Amino acid sequence: MARVLVPLPDRDFDVTEVAVPWKLLRDAGHEVVFATARGAAGGVPAADPLLLTGVVFGRLGAADEAAAWYAEMVTTREFRRPVLWSTIDARDFDALVLPGGHAPGMRQYLGSTDLQRKVAEFAALDRPLGAICHGVLVLARARNADGKSVLHDKRTTCLPKYLERSAFLLTAWRRGRYYRTYPAYVEAEVRAALDSPTQFVRGPRVGTARGTATDDRAAFVVEDGNYVSARWPGDAYLFARTLISKLP
Repeated sequence: MARVLVPLPDRDFDVTEVAVPWKLLRDAGHEVVFATARGAAGGVPAADPLLLTGVVFGRLGAADEAAAWYAEMVTTREFRRPVLWSTIDARDFDALVLPGGHAPGMRQYLGSTDLQRKVAEFAALDRPLGAICHGVLVLARARNADGKSVLHDKRTTCLPKYLERSAFLLTAWRRGRYYRTYPAYVEAEVRAALDSPTQFVRGPRVGTARGTATDDRAAFVVEDGNYVSARWPGDAYLFARTLISKLP
């Protein structure tokens, strides 16, 4: 059994990108440990509520299965009693999963220098490491002992610019800048962290089709040794299974 660390913000993380890996990891017999900035004293973390009700007209949210797994996850002790980021010892974990999300509450997690230091410590161990969507930004911002991004020599994907821009344009009339977490696109910041433009892999263009528990045709991940990256919630099942295949 592997012990897998999943850091989260207090609020606004992506339902699918947390619940699907959690469910598949637990069903495979692994232990999941959640961590937040304030730990259990900060209360129970919460996903972006619009992804449970629908961003516009009840759509663009989590699929029913992911939402049901989220409802199950929030009742568990490991979720309701997260550990503190500041107390994390990277050596205590066999793998690390960095989920994404785009709503304002995600900035607490994406911009935390404390978390970035812990992530850099874990990356130096060369153990299984997964990041999906905005979660790749945590890696892009984490620095190794040489002062370079821990992604500098990795092949990776992340939320592509065309997906981030399309979601913003489709919903700005109702949700404003909800889909624009930062002025810079995720893809632009991730590309800037790499030694070469050829290390970034955008993957095939997708519309609304998503991978599922039984169908990976619409899903895409990039593997580089023990590192697995994915683009968006539609890749969550393949992302989780690929990471699980690397666990002891």
